Amino acid sequence: MGSMSDEGGRLFFRSETFEAERRARRTLSSRTLEEPGRTVPVHTECDVLVVGGGPAGTAAAVGAARLGADVVLVERYNHLGGLSTGGLVIWIDRMTDWHGRHVIRGFAEEVLERLTPAMIAGPVRADWGSHDPDKVAYWALRTAAYHDTVTHSPTLDPEWLKAESLAMVLEAGVHPIFHAWGARPVIEEGRVAGCIFESKEGRRAVLAKVTVDATGDGDLYAQAGAEFETEVDARDIHGCMNTAWLFGGVDMDAFLRFRAEMPDQFSSFMAQGRERLRFFEKPVVSWRRDVAVFMGPRLAGYSALKVEDLSEVEIRSHQLMLEHLAFYRANAPGFGDAFIMLSAPQLGVRHGRRLAARGRLTRAMWDGRVAADEIGVSPSLSPKFANVSVPYGAIVPQGVRGLLAPGRHLSCDATSHSFMREIPQCWLTGHGAGVAAAIAANGGIDVADVPIDQLQAALRRQGAFLSAEG
Repeated sequence: MGSMSDEGGRLFFRSETFEAERRARRTLSSRTLEEPGRTVPVHTECDVLVVGGGPAGTAAAVGAARLGADVVLVERYNHLGGLSTGGLVIWIDRMTDWHGRHVIRGFAEEVLERLTPAMIAGPVRADWGSHDPDKVAYWALRTAAYHDTVTHSPTLDPEWLKAESLAMVLEAGVHPIFHAWGARPVIEEGRVAGCIFESKEGRRAVLAKVTVDATGDGDLYAQAGAEFETEVDARDIHGCMNTAWLFGGVDMDAFLRFRAEMPDQFSSFMAQGRERLRFFEKPVVSWRRDVAVFMGPRLAGYSALKVEDLSEVEIRSHQLMLEHLAFYRANAPGFGDAFIMLSAPQLGVRHGRRLAARGRLTRAMWDGRVAADEIGVSPSLSPKFANVSVPYGAIVPQGVRGLLAPGRHLSCDATSHSFMREIPQCWLTGHGAGVAAAIAANGGIDVADVPIDQLQAALRRQGAFLSAEG
């Protein structure tokens, strides 16, 4: 995590970002083509269609299926988990509040409990919320202690998270379709009635009573006509992108000792790296002592909604990975035998669109108020703020029926997005969306009309934490 600052309320969460000169771009053509009309085969029909199998989509699919809904999950890659697996965001941000209370639960708690100690590393439950200086010092170097507090922020093996996410989906009775890109919503009589996807079989459609847009960038709700925001600040890491990577054959204990016990030499090392590479990143721990995670230098000034920008970030990130390997092998304790283990198959996107919904999560709501339509509770960014109540309305688009939009593209201000985009919060809102979608489909009602008491009761039965239980 980066440093935190207030700056009048806009840039609360800061970290080092890099704005690069653009690569030479091809001149884009101004020509257009007319595409002939076509008949699109309907692949299948279901109660709930979830488009996108990242954290939000996986949680939504499981939550809906457990209420008896017939669920289809469409995913463009060959795995589930999204950025938490394919993006190598294997550090899972805080799920405990500043008192050590476990507040992001439900699907999130269940999937992590399926991982054995060989698959996940982090503080034991008894230490969550501890202020013991020795424990804080130890875990601060291992992404699990902030503001002098030990937190539930584990790192994990992405392959096992893929495996257990898939197991939960299959156990719940969900039908997954991989290698299928959700292309555009099906609109019937003014409501979303499913999605057309592209695959090796061409364009096909899945029709559904309720559709969940879990694409991460609001691809479906944007095409369905929902309003949204795209504003970010180039100085804010939440508008940055990068490809993460893993180095194997390292000794992270040796590197962490160097960082903690030789601060002057470590500062010199970092300065030398910035001078040599310009865009320079330090590693963080993984689930193993011999594997290091580099989230990749955070590249600013690019849009997650433009294909040329996405391509340029991939090119720069992979070049930087090779440059980091050479520099670390030559200069960093514990990295003499490092090798490239994996570059992330998914680009690390933090922000694309933010929905304009029936409800909105804003900075003003960090004061401890409880939303009447609460679907979960998020830890706040620092101990000076109360836990944040997440409203159902933040995932219900305005003016678009039959669609829910959990995950990082939900409705919130830019500052609240700094934590609502994280993996646990995506599990939280995805879980809420899945349960709501099943209630709507089972009851023949629109998602905007789901009874909140029924939604909250079902979420509690599935293990979610709500403020009333506090």
